Amino acid sequence: MQIDILTLFPDMFTGPFDASIIKRAESRDLIKIEIHDLRKWGEGTRRNVDDRPYSGGPGMLLRVDIIDAALRDLRTKKSKVILLDATGEKFTEQKAQELSKIDHLILIAGHYEGVDHRVHEHLVDEAISIGDYVLTGGEIPAMVMVDSVIRLIPGVLGKDESSVDESHKTPGYLEYPQYTRPEVYKGWEVPKILLSGNHAEIDKWRKKS
Repeated sequence: MQIDILTLFPDMFTGPFDASIIKRAESRDLIKIEIHDLRKWGEGTRRNVDDRPYSGGPGMLLRVDIIDAALRDLRTKKSKVILLDATGEKFTEQKAQELSKIDHLILIAGHYEGVDHRVHEHLVDEAISIGDYVLTGGEIPAMVMVDSVIRLIPGVLGKDESSVDESHKTPGYLEYPQYTRPEVYKGWEVPKILLSGNHAEIDKWRKKS
């Protein structure tokens, strides 16, 4: 999978994308991530990418022509373009599974007061939100989406990691409680059912928990 991310703050991705599962997936050529500074397509000597909204209002908006220019360079027939935006569809595990089957994702990390609405209307395939709260920009949502999506690509997770990931395949069910040694700590005991060896009853307990 190829993932291209358009952002005004490319340095924000340096740490999160240089470790753990994402780094291993890239080193094994299962994914390729490229971070693009949107100012590359900016206008004038200052590489401007934003302007004041028509009819007034606080803040600045990312310009439709700048984003269009970037997409013309990056988009292919296999691309799916997603705007990370608070007004978008809620991101879920089901959506992550859907996106993991795409060959090429282009993620646009919005910033400032948002983007010219013509980006929503004409340039992206969909807008996605990771929750009903305000963030400074779309960079962190893009990181969340990438981490969630790539772990579903065949071969990315090892056997131990994959076994944990099985719980994600049940809609609305992410994980059951899990315990390890010591069996009793400060009087806090591991549920007896987990020590019984009765796998059928353990499975029932897990589904109820």
